[in-house]
Formats: sequence, structure tokens, C-alpha cells
Amino acid sequence: MGVIIEPADFSSDAFAALVERHTAFCDGTAPAESCHRLPLDALMHPALTVWQAIHEGQLVGMGALREMPGNAGEIKSMHTVQEARGIGVAQQILSTIITAATARGYHALWLETGVHPDFDAARRLYGARGFVETEPFGDYTHDPHSVFLTLPLIPKGAAE
Repeated sequence: MGVIIEPADFSSDAFAALVERHTAFCDGTAPAESCHRLPLDALMHPALTVWQAIHEGQLVGMGALREMPGNAGEIKSMHTVQEARGIGVAQQILSTIITAATARGYHALWLETGVHPDFDAARRLYGARGFVETEPFGDYTHDPHSVFLTLPLIPKGAAE
């Protein structure tokens, strides 16, 4: 059985526990002022679309797309549980986010991620999908614990 990507179930104890795992992971890699992960209540914001990944009946990952001004999107709260890393969970969540952003007509995706070695696999994944380093965007500022990436998109229906 493969990985199933579906809308997040905010009422689920398992989803709340996954957000807590993500929080603990991020908080263990950088000082508090450099951690930009979202708590559960912030993930329920109307500007966010959040997905969860299920593998063999277990919740194994999540990812969110935040609508930004200027017809762009930001990837937030991408996380795969340690036990499921290496089976393609993050690749499928990222594909879902890119597909949704393209369908919405976004011209670009942006993200902030950590520079700690625990984020190496994530940065490799983003690089393999065409993301490139950029300057801080939105409300972010230069931070030695962060790297900022962007991916230009061709909106669905646009002339290629």
C-alpha cells in the first residue's frame, strides 16, 4: 500500500501529536527565535491548506500551503515522522503542494527551512525539485539558522 495524501484532520489526536513531534524536531535544531514552525491552532488559518500523509493506516507526515500576497505560496510545516523517512512521504506531500499552487495560478512557491544537518534531506529534496536559494521573503529576516528557497511556477493554463 502506498502513501495517501489527504486533507488534514485537525480533530484527530494523531494529527495533534504529529504537530507536537514537528515542534519538538524544529525546536531541537535552532533557538526559539529562529524556529518558524506553526502550532496546531495556526495551521487552522483560512489562508492555509494542510495535508496529511497516511501509510499503512498510520499518520506519517504533513505539509501546508500558505497563500501569500502577489499570487504566490509558501510551504509550511513539512514533516515526515522518523519511522517513515525514505519511503517517499515528503516527495508526495511536496508534489501535492506544487500541484495545488500551480492549479491556483501561483507564480512561485517560497519556503524557509533550517540549516541544521537534520534538514539536509529536506534541502536535497527541494533542490531536486528545482528550488533555489533566495533572500528572505515576507516577514522573514536574515538568520544564520535559516535558508530561504523559491521555485518559479508556470500557472495552469498559462502559455508555455
